Amino acid sequence: MKKNINNIFALYTSILLVFGIFFLYEKHMTGNDSTISEWLINYSGGFTKRGIIGQISIYMSNFLDIGLRKSILILQVSIFTIYSISIFLFFKNIKKNNFFILAIFSPIFLLYPIAEIEVLARKEIFIFCLYLLFLKIKNPVNDIAYKLTLIPLGILIWEPMIFFLPFWLVVDIFNSENKKINYLFLKKLIFYIPALLLALYIAINPITEESHSNMANYLKINFGEICYMSCGLLLSKASIYKQFAYNFSIYNFEVLFRYSLILIIGFIPLMLLAKSSTIVTKNILFLRNFKNLFYPMLIMLSPVIILFAMGYDWGRWVNISYVFSILFYFNLYKKKFIKLDISKINIRASYFVNKKGLFIFIFIIYCFGWNPKTVITGDVASFPGYRIPYKAFKIISQKYIKPNFNNIKN
Repeated sequence: MKKNINNIFALYTSILLVFGIFFLYEKHMTGNDSTISEWLINYSGGFTKRGIIGQISIYMSNFLDIGLRKSILILQVSIFTIYSISIFLFFKNIKKNNFFILAIFSPIFLLYPIAEIEVLARKEIFIFCLYLLFLKIKNPVNDIAYKLTLIPLGILIWEPMIFFLPFWLVVDIFNSENKKINYLFLKKLIFYIPALLLALYIAINPITEESHSNMANYLKINFGEICYMSCGLLLSKASIYKQFAYNFSIYNFEVLFRYSLILIIGFIPLMLLAKSSTIVTKNILFLRNFKNLFYPMLIMLSPVIILFAMGYDWGRWVNISYVFSILFYFNLYKKKFIKLDISKINIRASYFVNKKGLFIFIFIIYCFGWNPKTVITGDVASFPGYRIPYKAFKIISQKYIKPNFNNIKN
């Protein structure tokens, strides 16, 4: 497996891409699809959060003279394909070990949105692509242009991006090493101000009932679409207080215990790697006080607690947190900002992972045997490695094979 991991990962991402495009196509005309409801949000009633992608979808629909849902499907397939290819290129040729394999194939990473198709191609996928692009920037001029344009664009697409900005900031800290008092990093902070101001403006200017009604009427009259789910919640959860209050009645010991286990189990390979990774340089602002990457990553993830308190889709928050965490870790690893010492990982954990037969068993059960559901009240799903192809085959069989067979028979 170690020798052929690039080929295996290429096959894995290709299979997920095919399944993802298939499910996007099958669900794009579904009347209650969560993804479509989010993509319907637009600026026809005035400026509102998350409206820019819906507005682009409307422009594209009118320009190509196609239905709005077909326009959305084209954009969804395009961004999902870009993301899949970018992920493969990012991990390609990294020197692998079994802990890397468990971290990369974790069920809360690439497999998750295919297993929980209501999450597939939600707007955070644009933010993932923006972060992958950021990690490739080397030219200072491009870096400034990116922060003045693409980070504010990311806020317009999906404003909870603000909770993940530490992953941008800490990369800047590493890139600014060996500068006196990290002057270059402090100078770079200035270019985040437009995005921060935009996020503040969105937070204190929620959509009004009149604007929401105008948007809903526009969708109904021009496209026959109802403003439901995410589009409807834009009004019912408009204020910050309402976003927090919506979850109050749902909190209980079972929910907190279940998601604590999901976070620990899902993150454990990556966090073991982080704890065994020494920060190479000590001339980096606050990072000089840490022996390894474990606690800095926890600090970077801490703002996401607010998102968990505000939002209903806890499975999504786990997935999004993991995507940023693993991209951040392997970016530092590839650029040799950290040095991994596998011998620091617990001896018992190493024993289970390094025994070939046992590792294959652990790999299958861990990576393909479970995944979190989307919403806070959902239980843990089982065997997505089986259910994904079964679901696809069932759709193909019922929708395409049986009708054609019956037609031939008649």
